[in-house]
Amino acid sequence: MSEQQRDVLKLSRDWLSVQEVVDTVSSSSCGAISVFIGTTREDDVDGRKVIGLDYEAYEPMAQSEFTKLCADIRERWPTVTHVCVHHRLGWVEVGQASVVMAISSPHRHDGQQAIQHCISQLKAHIPIWKKEVYDTRDSSWKENAECSWAAQHKLPVTEK
Repeated sequence: MSEQQRDVLKLSRDWLSVQEVVDTVSSSSCGAISVFIGTTREDDVDGRKVIGLDYEAYEPMAQSEFTKLCADIRERWPTVTHVCVHHRLGWVEVGQASVVMAISSPHRHDGQQAIQHCISQLKAHIPIWKKEVYDTRDSSWKENAECSWAAQHKLPVTEK
């Protein structure tokens, strides 16, 4: 009997635990767990010093879009067993994790490809927004380069 697939999206104002994400996708039927950790970096693309990011999300839509993303991942990589994404909301200091995700699969190849797709599509379609706060106390809302809405409307975007 095959194991039931598990998809978990957690949006939290708390510190993210890599071990919790890994434990969520662990499976005796899988020989690979692929992990991605996105951290807040100090410099923005314009050379300004970032002291932190402030994240907001439209949570009901985020969950709906995450469900679609997981279905897409399984269509492309049918061997993927579990998908888990934890994303911070609120204030995230430089050096702290903003997102931790893991995908389990029987073999590494599918999981590694799926994790790359997952972070790209998360940035493009999941309604999570970030505001960069600089050492000058100025701030700026940023849109991901992958954001499909920005591309459709030909808006300038900045990758973070």
